[in-house]
Amino acid sequence: MSEKKLSALPYSVLDLAGVIEGHTIADTFNNSVSLAQHAEKLGYKRYWLAEHHNMISVASSATSVLIGHIAGHTNTIRVGSGGIMLPNHTPLIIAEQFGTLATLYPGRIDLGLGRAPGTDQLTAFEIRGERFHSPQNFPQDVLKLQKYLGDDNYDSRVRAIPGEGTNVPIWILGSSTESAHLAASYGLPYAFASHFAPTHFFEAIQIYRQNFRPSDVLQKPYVLSCVNVVAADTDQEAEKLSTSLKMLFMGIVTNKRRLLQPPVDSMDGIWSDMEEAAVEQMLDFTFIAGPNKLKEQLQSFLKHTQVDELMVTSHIYDQQARLRSYEIVAETLK
Repeated sequence: MSEKKLSALPYSVLDLAGVIEGHTIADTFNNSVSLAQHAEKLGYKRYWLAEHHNMISVASSATSVLIGHIAGHTNTIRVGSGGIMLPNHTPLIIAEQFGTLATLYPGRIDLGLGRAPGTDQLTAFEIRGERFHSPQNFPQDVLKLQKYLGDDNYDSRVRAIPGEGTNVPIWILGSSTESAHLAASYGLPYAFASHFAPTHFFEAIQIYRQNFRPSDVLQKPYVLSCVNVVAADTDQEAEKLSTSLKMLFMGIVTNKRRLLQPPVDSMDGIWSDMEEAAVEQMLDFTFIAGPNKLKEQLQSFLKHTQVDELMVTSHIYDQQARLRSYEIVAETLK
């Protein structure tokens, strides 16, 4: 395998539509539009939104609606899901939703699919009801979705209108080795959530590459890795900005979730040693740096992973600092 060059690496955005302390959800959506337009100008390839439910700090629950909103305020960047939690829906409904999006914004819509509920178990039951155990049907539901979006379902008694014939590109999302096997067997591109689940990343992408079967949509393995990046003009500024991210993840670890908090000078006295260790483990693939250090970090990451695409998510309290972080990433990768 020839070594990939950082300058040739496609780069994309994952937006969790984070809700910021002292701001409204309407502000969140406005910030997402602003970031998407900024990313488009900077050469980012795609802009994905993720389905989550019952989380006060995440406003992307109606993912398909928000994808349409972002696509309608941009012109060229691909927009999609990272991902749609397919067991929360029927394949037909998702085919109709994304078929509609693909008809409105042809050639620009991606459909990333996940197996998890994107929420807690109680909320998952409210969403799924009698379909609570539907994750076990995930492999078959992916195939159904492909059929609904494909060209050969025109004589079926159940059709996706719109959707049929749009052939919206489907990705398998994962945070474990199970998803790697599925993506490989179906010959689909594989996006790994290394921004919060780093433990099985190397094992999963190895399984995917070794077991990949070429398909009509993909001839060789394609790995996208999502990572956290907090970039600023200096390492010190980036470290301070990153405290918002660390407090957000501390809320996940302690199950005391809060809106994204403003940065602080130090995390000392905010978290315990155990909380710090747990957060740092989750943030294993997180890059906090100024331009020079960031380039070194990303070069090392690419050398060790040989990923085909890098997706960046940045939980930064100040919108201007967030936009600047994505600028620095783009400058680093060019």
